[in-house]
Amino acid sequence: MTTSTSTTTDAPDQSGAPAADGRRSDPLTSPDGRPWDLLVIGGGTAGLVAAHTAAGFGAHVLLVERHRTGGDCLWTGCVPSKALLAAAHAAAAPRHAARLGVHLGAAEVDFTAVMAHVHDTIARIEPVDSPERLRSAGVSVAHGTAVLTGPQSAVVDGEPVRFAQALLATGSSPVVPGIPGLAESAPLTSDTVWDLTELPGRLLVLGGGPIGCELGQAFARLGSDVTIVEAGPRILGPEDEHAASLVAAALRTDGVTLCEDVSVERVEGSAGDLTVHLSDGSSVATDRVLVAIGRAPGTRDLGLDAAGVDLTERGHVVVDDALRTANPRIWAAGDLTGHPAFTHVAGMHGSLAASNAVLGLRRKVRLDTIPRVTYTQPEVASFGLGTETDRESHTVHRVDHGEVDRAIAEADTDGEVAVVLDAKGRLVGARAVGPRAGEVLAELTLAAQAGLSLRTVAGTIHPYPAWTDAVSKAAVARTREELAAPVPAAATRTLSRARRRWAQHRASVVAGRS
Repeated sequence: MTTSTSTTTDAPDQSGAPAADGRRSDPLTSPDGRPWDLLVIGGGTAGLVAAHTAAGFGAHVLLVERHRTGGDCLWTGCVPSKALLAAAHAAAAPRHAARLGVHLGAAEVDFTAVMAHVHDTIARIEPVDSPERLRSAGVSVAHGTAVLTGPQSAVVDGEPVRFAQALLATGSSPVVPGIPGLAESAPLTSDTVWDLTELPGRLLVLGGGPIGCELGQAFARLGSDVTIVEAGPRILGPEDEHAASLVAAALRTDGVTLCEDVSVERVEGSAGDLTVHLSDGSSVATDRVLVAIGRAPGTRDLGLDAAGVDLTERGHVVVDDALRTANPRIWAAGDLTGHPAFTHVAGMHGSLAASNAVLGLRRKVRLDTIPRVTYTQPEVASFGLGTETDRESHTVHRVDHGEVDRAIAEADTDGEVAVVLDAKGRLVGARAVGPRAGEVLAELTLAAQAGLSLRTVAGTIHPYPAWTDAVSKAAVARTREELAAPVPAAATRTLSRARRRWAQHRASVVAGRS
């Protein structure tokens, strides 16, 4: 099984000359001959941000990547999936346009051109994550396999490396379960689906989480006959039921068949002619199977025992709230920590861990305000406590998109914004469903992170008409509710009466003078 920083075995050229495959590796000895200030193992988002951060502080940094810098986000995750989704959403545009009185006719999909767009998008973004960009920032880059050999030592393809501090950022990889016949069916994963050259006529997606729903909707809109099989009671299990139901309805509108609360028992046949047998006794004929049931941390064969780094039962690196491992000289960031496996989390991890390692700080990770977004149509974005919390002291305020003028104008009212407040009125969770939900949620995420009250949000002038009008309406509704409580209501009524009497008195005085 490979990780997001999957490896090759070509040894780095210690002289800095190009390796056999054309990649250049920098010397494994630091410029001053001392141990590296920071050894970064893994060149995905967490490793890249950590290396740039530490080098920016003047540290001598060596980043070791055994395949290609950029990690899952660039090559197989965020970037290609959003490029594919953009094409898929465009294919569905005629259907929505008809609601606005514009009839475009059926979309014609050129799958070869779609995939060319996907790979062109990767190519245009790749230079930002390249070894050349790292070197221009003062980071040394080596291509090879790094293995820890002690608390402050490692080898890269057998060559020794010494370090003062190290950061593990080896990511994660898709899990492929041991279902009978699945391996023989040439299953696709979120890593390999980008190698497709032809649109599958029929596609079964195993897993109804964010990746499964996004790719399922995308392929359905591009023309595949898609079935999503989810072992849980419903798709998007971590999200609130109402949000999941809106996505489920949209998927069905796109022609996706949802098989919920069932599991795959076995797969028969070969790619192009498969039969997938389900636990309820039914079967699905399909051309390909796309597995999207989760990811495993890339912690194997790193020499963690020799370095004194502990793992959880699920194979994640044990870290404290500052991202330090059981070895105080070694830190971890990104997917392998077991924290939410998002690129934005990996980036923040990398910055925080590098700052702590190089500067001796104790910056801590906050998990309660980490946002997550499922980029289906409609989008689902959330953080913190869900709106279905059973805590009696918590309150939920909702604004349906039927009350948002922008949504009405665009004939897209299947969505909402909801905020969750604790007993003291603090924002402890939020959810947005609908167009640009991720952007809509950002304001509420910042408010929670900064400890701002909804009254502050209500007092902020929001652009109109925008999708964020739902946030403003929720904040205003909460503020009015607070003012309607007995004590504030009595105070405002008293103030209003006093103001009225003062105005009347002033008017009489002015009249007497005239």
